[in-house]
Amino acid sequence: MGQKILFDKIHIPGIKTYDVYRENGGYASVEKALKMNPDDITEEVKTSGLRGRGGAGFPVGLKWSFIDKKSGNPRHLVCNADESEPGTFKDRYLMEYIPHLLIEGMITSSFALGANLSYIYIRGEYMWIFKTLERAIKEAYAAGWLGKNIKGSGYDLDLHVHCGGGAYICGEETALIESLEGKRGNPRIKPPFPAVKGLWQNPTVVNNVESIASVPWIVLNSGEDYAKIGLGRSTGTKLFSVSGHVKKPGVYEIEMGITVDEFMNSDEYCGGMIDDRPLKGLIPGGSSVPILPQHLIFKTANGEDRLMTYESLADGGFATGSSLGSGGFIVYNDTACIVRNTWNFSRFYHHESCGQCSPCREGTGWMEKILWRIENGQGTEEDIDVLWSVQAKIEGNTICPLGDAAAWPVAAAIRHFRDEFEYHIRFPEKIKNRDHFVNEPFEKVKHLLNSVTI
Repeated sequence: MGQKILFDKIHIPGIKTYDVYRENGGYASVEKALKMNPDDITEEVKTSGLRGRGGAGFPVGLKWSFIDKKSGNPRHLVCNADESEPGTFKDRYLMEYIPHLLIEGMITSSFALGANLSYIYIRGEYMWIFKTLERAIKEAYAAGWLGKNIKGSGYDLDLHVHCGGGAYICGEETALIESLEGKRGNPRIKPPFPAVKGLWQNPTVVNNVESIASVPWIVLNSGEDYAKIGLGRSTGTKLFSVSGHVKKPGVYEIEMGITVDEFMNSDEYCGGMIDDRPLKGLIPGGSSVPILPQHLIFKTANGEDRLMTYESLADGGFATGSSLGSGGFIVYNDTACIVRNTWNFSRFYHHESCGQCSPCREGTGWMEKILWRIENGQGTEEDIDVLWSVQAKIEGNTICPLGDAAAWPVAAAIRHFRDEFEYHIRFPEKIKNRDHFVNEPFEKVKHLLNSVTI
C-alpha cells in the first residue's frame, strides 16, 4: 500500500465537517505556519519539489518565489478549481469529500505569500461543491481560522469562492483572472506575468487544487520528507482520475514512480481491463495529451518500464511518449474508435476556443469538420494530410495552451493510428454504425487496407 498524503483521512466518517476534521489533526499546519517566517514556508515548498498538479508541472515553490513583494501592492492567492478537461475529475473528488484540506492549504499558502484576500475559482458545473466549500469556509471563519487576527497571530485573511460560467478557457490562469474581475475570460498576453500584475493588477499566484492541498503535509513534516517520496524530479504523491475500460475506475493517490503496468493491472488500483478485450490505447494525462498505442504503454521506445512520473510518461517526446498532464487516465480497449474519439475531443476544443487567436479559432473548427467527415465515411485520403497540416499550424501559435491542447491529440492519433483513418475513408460502409469496432475490431480487418489501392 503506497503512502497517502491527500487521501489518508478522506474515508473518516464526517470528515467533511469542521469538528471531525479538527479532531483528526486538521489545521495543525496553520498553527505551525503562523509561528514561521513566511519565506521559510516558501523554501520548504521549494525543497519538496512539488510541481503544479494542474497540468503544466511547474515547480510550486519556484512560482511562489516570483511574486512581487517589492512593490508593496496587495498580493493574492487564487486556487484554480476550474477543472474542466475531459477525463479529469480528481479535484472534484478532493473538494467534495475533504473540503477543509483545501481551505487549510489556502490559509497556509496565503500566509506564505503575504496574501490577505484569496479566492477559490470553481467550475460553474460544480455547484454542489461550491455549496460544500461555502459551508466549510463558514465553519473555518466561526472557528477563527479565517478573518481578522487569525488565532491571535496578527495575520488577516478573507477567503471567497467564486463560480465560473462554464468556460474551459478559464482554466488558463490569466483567463481565470479576467473572469474573476468580471470580464470575458480571455487569456492575457504575457508578460507581465500574474506574479507581477495579476488580479486587479496586483501580484498574484494561481495554483491548482491538488497543489494547494499538498502544502499542509509539507509544512507539518518538511519539504525534505516530501521529496523522499516519489522518484527523481517527480516527488510526492499524485492523484489520477481513471476512466474507460478498466475494472475499477475512480480517483487514486499513488506514490510517483510506480510502473504504469502496476497502476493499471494491480488490484490496489485499476484492477486490469474490464473484460477479455485487449488494450488498444491510453491517454495518461487528460484529453489534451497524446494518446499512446498499446506497444508504448508499458514500455518506452527504449524498452524500459514506463513509470508514473513526469519524465517517464514524456520519454520519447511526442513521437513515442505522452505527458502526465492533469492526471486524467483514460483506457481504451479494441472496441474504441480512435477517429471518433479524436473527433469528439476536437469538437470540445472548437467549442471552448475563446476565438482570440486565428490559428485556434479557425483551426479547431476545421479539424472538427474534417474529422466528422472521416468518421462518417465522407472523407478523402487528402483529408488526413490536411488535418496534419492544420494541427501543425495551430501548435505554438496561440496566446494560451488551448491551441496546443487541441492540436496534440490530433497529431498523436494520426501518428499512431493513421491506418485506422485510412480504413474509415476506404471502407465507409463498415464504419457507418457507431459501434463498428465491437464486432469487427480494427486488428481483425486492417488487412483489408492491403487489398485496396487508392
